[in-house]
Amino acid sequence: MAHIFFAASIQRHVPTPEREIDARTLGEALEAVFAGQPRLRGYILDDQGSLRKHLAVFVDGRPVRDRQRLSDVLGEETRVYVVQALSGG
Repeated sequence: MAHIFFAASIQRHVPTPEREIDARTLGEALEAVFAGQPRLRGYILDDQGSLRKHLAVFVDGRPVRDRQRLSDVLGEETRVYVVQALSGG
């Protein structure tokens, strides 16, 4: 099963402990988490269902490729990290 982690900066708003998820794609994994924490959806996805711009999501240490359809494939040992991205200048 894939393992999903949410950074403390996100958990400050919606407590979301790390967990194992039986999912084949990032979208399926997030939907499984949202089922138990519906408020989290608004912090992670925009109105079109895409990842919000202020988030960085890593699948096995690599930035997620598909921020719109969330179709990145997850394997049995996949680690997913959801963190707030820093921006500014």
